[in-house]
Amino acid sequence: QVQVTESGGGLVQAGGSLRLSCVLSGGTFSRIVMGWFRQAPGKEREFVASITWNAGLIRYLDSVEGRFTISRDNAKNTVYLQMNSLKPEDTALYYCAADSVAYTRGIRPFDPNAYDHWGQGTQVTVSE
Repeated sequence: QVQVTESGGGLVQAGGSLRLSCVLSGGTFSRIVMGWFRQAPGKEREFVASITWNAGLIRYLDSVEGRFTISRDNAKNTVYLQMNSLKPEDTALYYCAADSVAYTRGIRPFDPNAYDHWGQGTQVTVSE
C-alpha cells in the first residue's frame, strides 16, 4: 500500500527559507509523478509544483517560480520542496501527492484529481 508522508513545515519570517520533504513508501517511486499542493484557510487547494519520475518535466505555480525548487532522490524515495524568499501569502497547509498511474495514462501535473495518494499535510506559516 502506497503511503505518503510529509515533513519540514514550520514558522518562518518573511524572506526566510524552509525545505519540505516527502517520503513515499509501498510504491515504485521511479515511475511516479510527485506533486506539491497547498491550501490556505478559506481557499481551495492549489497546485504548487510537480516533478516526473526522471525529473524530465518540472512545473511550478507562477507565483512560486524562481523562489521554490522541487527535486527528488529516487534512491531515497523522497521528493523535496525548497522554499526560499517566503512570503506571508505562502502560508498554507502543504500536501505531497503521488500520481502512480501517470507513466501509463499520461501526465496531468496540475490536476489534483490525477494524484491517487496524498499525505496528511505539513503546515507552513510565514510571518510579516
